[in-house]
Amino acid sequence: MNTQLRATDLAPDAPADTEADRHSEAHAHPDAVPGPVSEPGYQSQVPGEPMYAGPDVRPYRALVVTASNRASAGVYADKGGPMVAAGLTRMGFTVTGPEVVPDGDPVEAALRDGVLLAYDVIVTTGGTGISPTDRTPDATRRVVDYEIPGIPEAIRAEGRPHVPTASLSRGLAGVAGGTTLIVNLPGSTGGVRDGLAVLDRILLHAVDQLRGGDHPRAAGTPGGIN
Repeated sequence: MNTQLRATDLAPDAPADTEADRHSEAHAHPDAVPGPVSEPGYQSQVPGEPMYAGPDVRPYRALVVTASNRASAGVYADKGGPMVAAGLTRMGFTVTGPEVVPDGDPVEAALRDGVLLAYDVIVTTGGTGISPTDRTPDATRRVVDYEIPGIPEAIRAEGRPHVPTASLSRGLAGVAGGTTLIVNLPGSTGGVRDGLAVLDRILLHAVDQLRGGDHPRAAGTPGGIN
């Protein structure tokens, strides 16, 4: 007689006990609250601890905007925008642009469009000085919800040893729409190079923070870096 049992022969109140089941039970937290395992990123929650849905794995997206009356009119080729795009690509961003627009109101329109499209980062180049047509910081200030002064301060500090007139840049940085970081870089290739050197050190961390990520922990400290 064949006495081998099939899975369907087991009683409903006696489920098969697999090695995976035993391993899971052995390591389960005694206070863990089960949840819908089909939910993406689900992790059992221990009372008193926040739910963690896993890392945000969306690709980093960036928009580059060049502000220049002459470049937009075809008087000369845009050099700063392609440099910014190449630098952001090296950092791991999927880049749109450069979008070349005249100084002034068109810059604000391009920024607002980029925020509506939920880019992680919008980097502008050009229009940050003190000439009558340099209006990129003014346009940016009308778009952002709040400014992050440390970023343009670091960019000016990076440039001053090479070009003392870097102190004349009025470029700013801020957050719009809750999740889009906007950064103004100068229009010169040297200013772009200095700006990218600063952004290379902080930009991905800034985007992760805006997405709700945790601060990295410094060695030997119980909390994160604020």
